Amino acid sequence: MAYSLFQSSRSRRNGALHNLEASIEDQIETLREELAELTQVLGKTSRRQGEKLRSQASTSYEDILGRSEDLLNELQQNYLRGASEVRATVRRHPLATVGAAAAFGLVIAMLARR
Repeated sequence: MAYSLFQSSRSRRNGALHNLEASIEDQIETLREELAELTQVLGKTSRRQGEKLRSQASTSYEDILGRSEDLLNELQQNYLRGASEVRATVRRHPLATVGAAAAFGLVIAMLARR
């Protein structure tokens, strides 16, 4: 009889432990499922954000490229205009141009000696 009482209390403890283990395993499984769902949601959100940033970067790149092309065209036009003005000035005042070039050369030579 003592053996059966001891066995009976042990089986109650084992049953309680088994229930506790089952409960913990169920909670772990629930957490795994929730973590998998969270990972999927995070992956989708990250993908969307990446696509959005990529789109914004592409748009900004195209804007910068367009502006740089406009700036390059403007610089080329200014260079051509300046070159035309220099040629016209040299044709109108050839002696003054030669004198200015000689003076500039003398200044450079004097600075180089120091």
